[in-house]
Amino acid sequence: MTFQQHSSVLTGDAPGQTTTLYWYTAGPEDAPTKVHLQAALHADEQPGTMALHHLLPMLRDADAAAKLNARFVVFPSVNPLGLATRLLRRHIGRYDLETGVNFNRRWPDLYPAIAGDIAGKLTGDPAENLRTIRGAVGAWIDQQQPATAAQRLRLLILKSAHDADIMLDLHCDDESLKHIFTSPDLMPGLQDLADRMQAAATLTAEDSGGGSFDEVLPNLYRKAQRANPDLPIPMGAETATLEYRGQADTHDAIGREDAQGLFDFFAGRDLIVATPEPATPAPGPTPFEATEVLRADRPGLLAYRVALGDRVKKGDIVVDIIAMDGPDAFLARTPLHAGTDGFILSRASAKYVVAGASVAKIVGTEILPMRAGGYLLED
Repeated sequence: MTFQQHSSVLTGDAPGQTTTLYWYTAGPEDAPTKVHLQAALHADEQPGTMALHHLLPMLRDADAAAKLNARFVVFPSVNPLGLATRLLRRHIGRYDLETGVNFNRRWPDLYPAIAGDIAGKLTGDPAENLRTIRGAVGAWIDQQQPATAAQRLRLLILKSAHDADIMLDLHCDDESLKHIFTSPDLMPGLQDLADRMQAAATLTAEDSGGGSFDEVLPNLYRKAQRANPDLPIPMGAETATLEYRGQADTHDAIGREDAQGLFDFFAGRDLIVATPEPATPAPGPTPFEATEVLRADRPGLLAYRVALGDRVKKGDIVVDIIAMDGPDAFLARTPLHAGTDGFILSRASAKYVVAGASVAKIVGTEILPMRAGGYLLED
């Protein structure tokens, strides 16, 4: 039995501060496939942690029965620094309060960091090229000298994930249906994951603009391929961000259901010896550029006319914004219209908004001109 808990103490940035990160491993150390799972990189997003809470004993039992054909590395709550960022009885786990940086933004662009190290070392053997690239990334990580707790945490996470074959980053939205973010070149390969998750949408983009964690490894291999077009370089990792509904959807029964979906996904890949029930097909991928992020054009109180999953057409009223100042304060309502045909994927749970706040995502099928080549994320 290889199931084991691990911990690492992170020295803080002020005297007397330390933080402990916990994670688990299971499955043969020499397994041909490595799976890295993490939840709550945005530390105030807990549905993924609940799912991994239920998945861990399933992995433990499968491990004890010698039914794991992969090496699993599981971080149920990967950001203890964010767990500590509370202010006035509110948890603010999305941003590093020292720098203001979103914990899931500005992850490193690895290919420029290792391009010189692998120059002249790639061959006609794709498996050997993969080992060369992973080895260079691991060496680069080991050479870094982090100065802050946040930097130390990032390097520890990256060290675990850099040589993974499958990397799943569990998040949630505000108020939302389940959905996935991944790279277009990983589809339809990850359709089985969408089916097991029963995702309402799989949104794809090579670069969403923010340096999100799930884009680090595909970006590495994609750039290596484009820089060396005559050499066989595989897309060495299947990565995705899994959005498990909304922040309020941290429930025991739902977490158990989500864990079963993950377990069945791995079983379907023969990474766990088990026979899962057939999956119901989920919708296929959609370019993230075809999703409208509808934003408030003024401050006020939101009065939605649509529910999650509702279909709308361009020009339909999605929400009214109730005025909270001016001559018609608390009387006037200003409608906010959909800019595309599609369905409502997410809404805002906090109904008081300021100008520019995201109030809904509408998943369409046609790429929106204002989204093409731009920053695709909400923050």
